[in-house]
Amino acid sequence: MCRRSVLVGLAMPYLATPAEARPPFRLRSDPQQLLSPPILDEKGTTRYLDDFAGRVILLNIWATWCPPCREEMPMLERLEKRLGGADFAVLPLCIDDAGIGRGRQFYDEIGLDALPLYWAEPLRVQLALAFIGLPTTLLIDRQSREIGRLQGPFAWDSDDAVEQIVGAF
Repeated sequence: MCRRSVLVGLAMPYLATPAEARPPFRLRSDPQQLLSPPILDEKGTTRYLDDFAGRVILLNIWATWCPPCREEMPMLERLEKRLGGADFAVLPLCIDDAGIGRGRQFYDEIGLDALPLYWAEPLRVQLALAFIGLPTTLLIDRQSREIGRLQGPFAWDSDDAVEQIVGAF
């Protein structure tokens, strides 16, 4: 039996499982304090991740030019509508070079109305949060520490995602 056959055989259970059928995060046993770049809201107010302390945060780093990012935004809005409140918030962080206006234009184009919009300078976000691709999503605990990270798109309104996020409350 060749090595390729063995590898394919070992990978089959994972290839046959849809992405939504697994929890999105491998939770950290050692939550990590995060550096926060300055984040602007739509009113132009500068915020930091610590401003959201006290709630579990799903920080989604995205850009309008990123097709997987665009695809998952409606799912993030459904998640915010389902769980958003005193204990949890989705924090979509747009890093388009064109600024927050481009993010707003995209929200309007696809009819997002319940999801907040934040923007930060791409390089500052990259340096502070050390990610390598988009979308990147961080699960942040009530003390503003990273407890999970996922690179790539996910079905954020799936039962598996909701269950894991609620477990972080």
